[in-house]
Amino acid sequence: MLSGLVGKPSVGKSTFFKAATLANVEIAPYPFTTIKPNHGIGYVRIDCIDKELNTQCMPRTGYCINHQRFVPVDLMDVAGLVEGASEGKGLGNQFLDDLRQADVFIHIIDVSGETDAGGKITSGYNPVKDIKMLENELDLWYTGILRKVWRTFARTIQNTKENFAKAVANQFSGLKVTEDDVKIVLLKLNYNAEKPADWTDEQLMTFSHELRHLTKPMIIAANKVDRPDSAKNLKNLKEAYSNLMIVPCSADSELALREASKAGLIEYIPGDKEFKIIKELNEKQRQALDLIKKNVLEVYNSTGVQQVLNSAVFDLLKYKAIFPAGTNKLADSQGRILPDCYLLPEKATALDFAFKLHTDLGKGFIRAIDVKTKKTVGKEHILKHRDGIEIVAR
Repeated sequence: MLSGLVGKPSVGKSTFFKAATLANVEIAPYPFTTIKPNHGIGYVRIDCIDKELNTQCMPRTGYCINHQRFVPVDLMDVAGLVEGASEGKGLGNQFLDDLRQADVFIHIIDVSGETDAGGKITSGYNPVKDIKMLENELDLWYTGILRKVWRTFARTIQNTKENFAKAVANQFSGLKVTEDDVKIVLLKLNYNAEKPADWTDEQLMTFSHELRHLTKPMIIAANKVDRPDSAKNLKNLKEAYSNLMIVPCSADSELALREASKAGLIEYIPGDKEFKIIKELNEKQRQALDLIKKNVLEVYNSTGVQQVLNSAVFDLLKYKAIFPAGTNKLADSQGRILPDCYLLPEKATALDFAFKLHTDLGKGFIRAIDVKTKKTVGKEHILKHRDGIEIVAR
């Protein structure tokens, strides 16, 4: 699973990426600071099951603070996108190619209105335009993939009676589109898949739009929320795009808090609405933290960065976190308690989890045991978020 950070230049994508990963990336106030995509590891936050099992976990990957488990996820920060990217403008071709493998888009927007359409410093800009621009460019991207081959493609399907959903999935194979995705869109639009050559250009664009929304869902990170015009612009964004998930955030604040925590100046758990000063600060440091507390944490209850990551994974993609565990032994061969936690799709079963752990466990599956309830479940059992599961195999 890969989350792609998208947006126009100079909105804070690289700052968000660094805040989420603490990776060493270049941050500069000019367009196209990022040329090649940055890849890193971020984390989603969940309540660890160790407390319910009266123990203390010892993660092999990720980490745990006060029974708050942080599970790793892949993040990618790509070059800024400008209008016309689908036609190759700016770094458009590279931008779109980099995004092919992303499962979800996190659209970073400068909600302050202090950067124009090209990413240059301005004032009074309406960030609603940025969502409209990116939505349009992504739709044109998908439509363009079909439009290049549509005339021959549609006629061939009609003449050979080929499976439309399978054919479209093959055409979009590089973008992780499945036959089921295509079927869902066809059912929603009630389009005639047996005569695609009769579709109008408007129908083709609508089909592409719905397919893109389904296969590349998007959350809006309304960044720089502590600026003077941000609250007003945030309200306008939510009214204009009530169908999208919009989360106010301050990547600058999150980065400052994480670096202060790393330096041992404060105690801070990513996603919390407060922090604790544990070391003497100079006046500049204290003023900076006071501003974060007053303008961000006390207003929005968090910096929003952690909420964006969690919402992307758990609310948009509907993944769930599952712990491998034993009913009699929670530690692995090296003595680490509940060392692992895996993110699985919404409809993942006990058998899916067994195969996730190891092919031999899947092939030899006998039963699974819920370590919280001690109940035995079969291979078709749909797992729940934060389950602890033991796999019994031959």
